[in-house]
Amino acid sequence: MAVVLILALLVVGSVLFHVLSPWWWTPIASNWTYIDSTLVITFWITGIVFVAVVSFMAYCVWRFRHKPGNRAAYEPENRKLEVLLASGTAVGVAAMLVPGLFVWNQFITVPDDAAPVEVVSQQWLWSFRLPGVDGKLGRSEPRDISPENPLGVNKNDTTGLDDVIIEGGELHLPVGKPVRILLRSVDVLHDFYVPEFRAKMDMIPGMITYFWFTPTRTGTFDILCAELCGVGHSQMRGTVVVEEAADYQAWLEQQQTFTQLLASGEPQPTN
Repeated sequence: MAVVLILALLVVGSVLFHVLSPWWWTPIASNWTYIDSTLVITFWITGIVFVAVVSFMAYCVWRFRHKPGNRAAYEPENRKLEVLLASGTAVGVAAMLVPGLFVWNQFITVPDDAAPVEVVSQQWLWSFRLPGVDGKLGRSEPRDISPENPLGVNKNDTTGLDDVIIEGGELHLPVGKPVRILLRSVDVLHDFYVPEFRAKMDMIPGMITYFWFTPTRTGTFDILCAELCGVGHSQMRGTVVVEEAADYQAWLEQQQTFTQLLASGEPQPTN
């Protein structure tokens, strides 16, 4: 009976902790409510299965507890039960996977009007590159990285001469405008993650990964690295400021272009 009581308390305690817990998602600040909905579906399915399985275990422990004179029935196979369990499991797994496939298709289908924004990671710093007046980012190469060219922008590519370079500063974005985040890593695996945006992606040396989102409310949000990247991993923080279009444009005009950075030879402003 002690085991039955423990299992029952486990079920009740888990449900109450889920319902009453103060630890929940941060308020969303992007278009990815679909991700939240998919997680909620997963919680419901796994929660119902957890309650059903543990409750059934408690019932079996109570119903078939030891009694003097009772003998266990040996039934090595039960085709009906096996079909029922396999079918139920298949339906549950499909119910969790199918919504995720639809969301993933949306996640990798970038809108045509999404503005490119490059994020470059290194131990333990976030840097950013935004297109200039031509609306295009120039090519970049890891072998071109140097103290004077921290993001490795190709000096011979004219489309990159007006790119805005932000080394270790804040990333500003206009509210309500879709952006395509292009991700590069200089050294090891990193992961660009802003909890309020929900979307994130690994950053792999030698590759350019991407995702997209649309900021839906103004504010200041923390950038976290969601991939263990060394002893300074926990200190690898950054900031995204989402603001109105006029404020964003005013900020952008104050930033240094790649050409100005090369000419001055001075470090990039940090705000």
